[in-house]
Amino acid sequence: MPNAIEMRQIRKYFDSTGVVACDNVDLSVTKGEIHALVGENGAGKTTLMSILYGLVSPDSGQILVDEKPVHISHPNDAIRAGIGMVHQHFKLVPNFTIAENIMLGIEPNQLGFINSGTEAEAVRKLSESFGLPVNPNLRVSEISVGLQQRVEILKALQRNAQVLILDEPTAVLTPQEVHELYSVIRKLAENGRTILLITHKLLEVKDVANHVSVMRRGQMIGTHNVADVTIRDMARMMVGREVILQVEKKPAQPAEVVLKVENLLVAGTGGVPAVKGVDLEVRAGEILGVAGVSGNGQSELVEAITGLRTADAGKITFLGKEVTRSTVRDRRNMGMAHIPEDRMIVGLNLRTNLDENVVVTRYRESPYSKNGIFNRKPIRDLAQRIIDTFQVKSARVGEGISTLSGGNLQKIVLGRELNGSPKLVIINQPTRGLDVGSIEFVHKTLIQARDDGAAILLISVELEEIFSLSDRIAVMFDGHINGVIARQDATEQDVGLLMAGGSLESEKVAVS
Repeated sequence: MPNAIEMRQIRKYFDSTGVVACDNVDLSVTKGEIHALVGENGAGKTTLMSILYGLVSPDSGQILVDEKPVHISHPNDAIRAGIGMVHQHFKLVPNFTIAENIMLGIEPNQLGFINSGTEAEAVRKLSESFGLPVNPNLRVSEISVGLQQRVEILKALQRNAQVLILDEPTAVLTPQEVHELYSVIRKLAENGRTILLITHKLLEVKDVANHVSVMRRGQMIGTHNVADVTIRDMARMMVGREVILQVEKKPAQPAEVVLKVENLLVAGTGGVPAVKGVDLEVRAGEILGVAGVSGNGQSELVEAITGLRTADAGKITFLGKEVTRSTVRDRRNMGMAHIPEDRMIVGLNLRTNLDENVVVTRYRESPYSKNGIFNRKPIRDLAQRIIDTFQVKSARVGEGISTLSGGNLQKIVLGRELNGSPKLVIINQPTRGLDVGSIEFVHKTLIQARDDGAAILLISVELEEIFSLSDRIAVMFDGHINGVIARQDATEQDVGLLMAGGSLESEKVAVS
């Protein structure tokens, strides 16, 4: 088969960080295949694909589409060349309908007036032709993340994309939505479309890709037939060393109850109940993992425990003291740490520098300030300590963090929150969008915090992560805790049953 895309000797140097993001990179992608591009955070994957889509200009190199040289300096050039891109963070207008988003900029009109009926019908035909059903009249704000991604794909296909770049497409999807996406991209490839898949998930590569190209530190390490390499092989190529895919940990030594939640009721968006009478306990020296499909009340539970959302009823006790109505600051002062689901918005301020981000939760304390005036040296020392201890690549004391990769941003949040040996660590989706090397580091760090005596409440939609880290597993479904199982007694079948709203007792009755 001929090449759909060929990139030759692509080089990109960023003056602001002094980093060579792409160091004379070559990439060839065959027409009609699913080609995965993997590498650590900051390896240059997204930069390379941003160059292909015209978002970033290369310093040198050549791009060929359908074996013909093209010049791409803007996304419009890429679209004209038949290239579409679905970004990790979607570019949709929430208040617009699905049809309005898909047809934005190419609306059917008559005498300058948009014909919404014609627009909706065009989208309906488009979605049916690709087997991607949507209701064109629904507003984007009313649909799931998985459906929003489908809208982004349809938007690219409406512009006749023959090559589709998907940047971390499963980072925010539920397991069911992931399987639906796999079906979609397989069908597109069967129909002659070429798929470029930027991902950190090596199981995903084995499941869906034909070839895999591995990048490390801005260089192309190699391209392989997926059938010829193992997950361990890919991890080694990505990181440059052997990677521990399953973290080792000693049996937990649980001690006193640190967090106790009793009959907690929490409203979600629009006042609709999201947490419905939850009871749970987390002890010092253990990790309680909360599994469940995203959207079953996990985020609202975390926000209520940390003080970001008001509980409507029930009781939260921390270190023997009721904190149901306490402020976020009071809870933090008692030793509660929070590593949020969204590190980009809630966890960090990307518009300021590293120093201010690492001290933002402690800036009133000695030695970081005195009489309301910052003491810069202890702040800089803290920032450097976090850089060194958590191996935050490319970060520099006193400099901005907006250009750092997702894995390095997560390390900054971890370093800040674990500094000072907190009594309780609440961590939501700790490795979302991270590469295998960063995942290994995060998992080891959490196990060490547990062994040092912290109580850890872990929320994750990644079942593999829940099984790897947890000492006990609680499963949330429809705002309830649908069951709690000791890790040694848990199976994926049992946890999956509870995640779907089933009961282990009814399963036992059915079997007997």
